[in-house]
Amino acid sequence: MNSAAPRPTADTGPAPARDAASLVVLVTGASSGIGEATARRLAAAGHRVVLGARRAGRIAAVAADIEAAGGSAYHQVLDVTDPASVRAFAAAARARHGRIDVLVNNAGLMALAPLDAVRTDEWDRMIDVNVRGVLHGIAAVLPQMRAQGSGHVVNVASVAGLRVDPTAAVYCATKYAVRAVSEGLRQESRDVRVTVVSPGFTRSELAEGSGDEAARDAVRAGMETAIPAEAVAGAIAYAVGQPPEVDVNEIVVRPTAQG
Repeated sequence: MNSAAPRPTADTGPAPARDAASLVVLVTGASSGIGEATARRLAAAGHRVVLGARRAGRIAAVAADIEAAGGSAYHQVLDVTDPASVRAFAAAARARHGRIDVLVNNAGLMALAPLDAVRTDEWDRMIDVNVRGVLHGIAAVLPQMRAQGSGHVVNVASVAGLRVDPTAAVYCATKYAVRAVSEGLRQESRDVRVTVVSPGFTRSELAEGSGDEAARDAVRAGMETAIPAEAVAGAIAYAVGQPPEVDVNEIVVRPTAQG
């Protein structure tokens, strides 16, 4: 485990053949919540995980835990709103492991407030993280996946991409966009699998992104019925674990009690 990016190496030809039991998996937003749970779950299954997030100390600790448990983990500070940062993240994974098999585009931001609160800074941040961040991830890995003739992009959306609720209009719009981009990529792909995972109420730090106190309190109240992040990680692991010819396109995971 080392946060320093490996020195780029010369391209010596095709990437090594994939070991179906040990995929190279990149996870964004891996410092907590669904991203952390997914990294831990996939590492426990024998995959080589590459963790990216802004909080250097936190992803270092998660990677150390994974390695202490016998897994393979590498971490690098990542800002999904910065295309150069995302490209460096993908390049470091390839330099270290020789290929990229799976990208879990998980980093997200939820800032809820009525539209007439006009929190334009929060709107911009959600668009930057939730939409541009997903696009930056796809752009960074798709050429490599096309070149090796295989790959899997898992985009974490939300049930907010299936319905619109008061105070959540912009957040919902970003998650609708994630589903639209995912479907477009799926239709354009014959060798790259595409999965959208849409969680409902899940225990995570996502609720803390709202700058509106009333909206934040409402989300916290809904968290009484929330499922653990590990439940969503299990859904991602299920999609990743399917044979290469099987593409699980969409999974919705929500608490039984959620309306």
